Amino acid sequence: MEKSFYIDQLHINTFETRGEMANNAALTAGTQIISLLKVKPYLNIIFAAAPSQDEFLKALIEYPGIDWQSINAFHMDEYIGLPEDAPQSFGNYLNERVFSRVPFRSVHFIRGNAKDPESEARRYELELKAFPPDIVLMGIGENGHIAFNDPHVADFRDPYGAKVIKLDEVSRQQQVHDGCFCALHLVPEQAITLTIPMLLSAPQIYCVVPGKTKAKAVFNTLTQPIVETYPATILRTHPATELYIDADSACYFAAAAHRGEVLIH
Repeated sequence: MEKSFYIDQLHINTFETRGEMANNAALTAGTQIISLLKVKPYLNIIFAAAPSQDEFLKALIEYPGIDWQSINAFHMDEYIGLPEDAPQSFGNYLNERVFSRVPFRSVHFIRGNAKDPESEARRYELELKAFPPDIVLMGIGENGHIAFNDPHVADFRDPYGAKVIKLDEVSRQQQVHDGCFCALHLVPEQAITLTIPMLLSAPQIYCVVPGKTKAKAVFNTLTQPIVETYPATILRTHPATELYIDADSACYFAAAAHRGEVLIH
């Protein structure tokens, strides 16, 4: 399989190892951030929170030359109802690994324990409308979700920028696979998520997807029709999305390409 190719408008970058993938994604994203800050006074960046992003985020915050004081930080989803100090909170995850490690211009948290989650979703949507995203840093879930837009709630024409959703079981089980929770019943059933139109409103998206547990999701993203049943397929319509995959996450697709079952260019 080629190292770099397109499917529709999606640019796919493949690497042998997870570390190589993360470092190259950080190099490309870091270079773009520095370039944009030469012509813009500040940037608004949305961050994903998941163990799959660990190596990439570490490499990005260590990338030399980024003026973090000119970046407003947002995150893309949050569980509803976790204690404020819960380590599984996506805000806490990002605060520990990113937000507290470099001096951002501002950091905007989704309050998952707000008394009225619907009002909190509207509040966060308004914040993003005031600071429209320039860059989204994301992954893809085992069921093909982007942010927490699981197949049963994904809407490519969603009228909202953020919304309250009920998580499907595959999405909740992924949190157990990732080691974030020790049992399914401990994973919250609801979350606040940015919607697909809000994510795709960013001019640039970097999507980092390592690991064998994501191989089916990557295969579906690259081969299935562009429909809400496979939420991440919508990335193939975005004019500036870079997908980074390693040998493990690419394995199903690579096998199909080797057999001549898929076409790449």
